[in-house]
Amino acid sequence: QVQFVESGGGLVQPGGSLRLSCAASGFTFSRYAMSWYRQSPGKERELVARIASDGNRTNYADSVKGRSTISRHDAENTVYLQMNSLKPEDTAVYYCNAGWTRASFGYWGQGTQVTVSS
Repeated sequence: QVQFVESGGGLVQPGGSLRLSCAASGFTFSRYAMSWYRQSPGKERELVARIASDGNRTNYADSVKGRSTISRHDAENTVYLQMNSLKPEDTAVYYCNAGWTRASFGYWGQGTQVTVSS
């Protein structure tokens, strides 16, 4: 059974940083690219960052490029998203899933809420 457990969100002031974590299980983690998505109220879920299965290729949405770093730790089946210089528009629920061009699995975790506000 595929599972994603996201954590690390919270309330942070503009300009602050957060490190999000996603623990995955139920599939062979090392064989999959992994991606972070986010969804704000009233908006569709959007792809934020992705990392190839070998960790050698990453890609970021323009909205977070230069402020975020995605990484993975295959021994722990975990993918991370380090977010710096956070802005109010980064406020959203953040989710992870496997896959590069689209989510590999229809199951989504509960997500982790990121709120950027003074």
